[in-house]
Amino acid sequence: TPYSIRCDRRMKWHSEDEICITTWRNRKPPGRKMRQNTQDGYTRNWFKVTIPYGIKYDKSWLMNSIQSHCSAPFTPVDFHYIRNRACFFVQDATTASVLKDVSYKICDDENRKICIFVNHSTAPYSVKNKLKPGQMEMLKLTMNKRYNVSQQALDLQNLRFDPDLMGRDIDIILNRRNCMAATLKIIERNFPELLSLNLCNNKLYQLDGLSDIIEKAPKVKTLNLSKNKLESAWELGKVKGLKLEELWLEGNPLCSTFSDQSAYVSAIRDCFPKLLRLDGRELSAPMIVDIDSSEIMKPCKENFTGSETLKHLVLQFLQQYYSIYDSGDRQGLLGAYHDEACFSLAIPFDAEDSAPNSLRKYFEDSRNMKTLKDPHLKGELLRHTKRDIVDSLSALPKTQHDLSSILVDMWCQTEWMLCFSVNGVFKEVEGQSQGSVLAFTRTFIATPGGSSSLCIVNDELFVRDASPQETQSAFSIPVSTLSSSSEPSLSQEQQEMVQAFSAQSGMKLEWSQKCLQDNEWNYTRAGQVFTMLQTEGKIPAEAFKQIS
Repeated sequence: TPYSIRCDRRMKWHSEDEICITTWRNRKPPGRKMRQNTQDGYTRNWFKVTIPYGIKYDKSWLMNSIQSHCSAPFTPVDFHYIRNRACFFVQDATTASVLKDVSYKICDDENRKICIFVNHSTAPYSVKNKLKPGQMEMLKLTMNKRYNVSQQALDLQNLRFDPDLMGRDIDIILNRRNCMAATLKIIERNFPELLSLNLCNNKLYQLDGLSDIIEKAPKVKTLNLSKNKLESAWELGKVKGLKLEELWLEGNPLCSTFSDQSAYVSAIRDCFPKLLRLDGRELSAPMIVDIDSSEIMKPCKENFTGSETLKHLVLQFLQQYYSIYDSGDRQGLLGAYHDEACFSLAIPFDAEDSAPNSLRKYFEDSRNMKTLKDPHLKGELLRHTKRDIVDSLSALPKTQHDLSSILVDMWCQTEWMLCFSVNGVFKEVEGQSQGSVLAFTRTFIATPGGSSSLCIVNDELFVRDASPQETQSAFSIPVSTLSSSSEPSLSQEQQEMVQAFSAQSGMKLEWSQKCLQDNEWNYTRAGQVFTMLQTEGKIPAEAFKQIS
């Protein structure tokens, strides 16, 4: 009857024979018993934290953002990405409750609120399958044998088949989070100064477990991931917090997913801006200027043109920028731009001459040269994202800028933004227009970078024909010399550089000093400029010593 006492039984009907089978049960379901078993520490205290669409966020940023909104500190266990979600575990009901309260309190760069789900869970894999003390000791001994003290390098290639481990039936598979966690724990405790890590030939197909290396071994500069099973460069984003200078990826499926070498280098450098060598090949120097953002963006107190500190830092930035720009490989400029930066190019419009010969190579990308017949084209010609910008810059003619011609105008300065224009001349160094001199104006809008650097968020380049006066004075050393009263005294090192440069070039001391100063005391670059100008006959005879 509807009001009778409920019997603890289940009934099943077999449709063919119409037989009713009644099953009596006198115990609670196993799942409920597990939930109520307070002695089961693996189940009772663990909670799984899930962030939908967390795959879009860098682990460090996500964890720091959550921690900053948490009223209590917590230690994430087994952080990993699965499908489009980010997940980790915590072992405390109080922490779980605090994390629930953080949901929808964090906003990403697009001002979208981040949702956080917290649920009861069994213990994470790395905890349930934690290596036993004897296995940990054997792994530590094996790693000690593979560590090169003088080079601070650890060679873990083909680790699973190490004879010492196999002889004791210890199976170390680095794709398993418990094995990678144990390995990183040993590295943190025994090799804190580690600079080079070789994980070649370990059949790695994901780097979730390796992501903790950013905290466990932050000084690593060289990482070898060659001959593994990585299929996407996206996996590298899990360890992009490392300040790598050398990376090996050859032998991974991801290497064949790029259209050419340039696209490959661009994608990898997107993760590691300071990278100098990839798969054993030297890369162009990255565009990274060490600048104290608090100094750069401090509101000016002297005058509109800015303080001497700010002036020096901006000039240093431009020196490095154009050094890479003129090097022939502009991929090193990736580190100078914000991920979502914007770039546009323009040349003058002349109705009688739609594309002057000297500017023809810039015509296709110019937003000034288009009519309103195709209004959407101007938007399409804007280059968004730093990779598109650098690819666009790489397609422009190779150049050499005359740094002595550059004039910088800083016209807007706030606590978090710096706007300045750069005017000067350059010449093309290849093709039919080789040697032709062009003038340019470039306007940069920059903000403090994430790693104490100047980060370009907007870049507008205007190219035009140089005037006769600009062409005549381009790449020539001014006749006027420096007076000792107008310039600060030279250091001992600078005086020695001037003496050496004068002896090698044959120029007088004042001309040698001017050449070095114009090239920011870069001896090699000054020598290159001198050789070029001497070949072109642009250095006057009075610059040289009289030989009797």
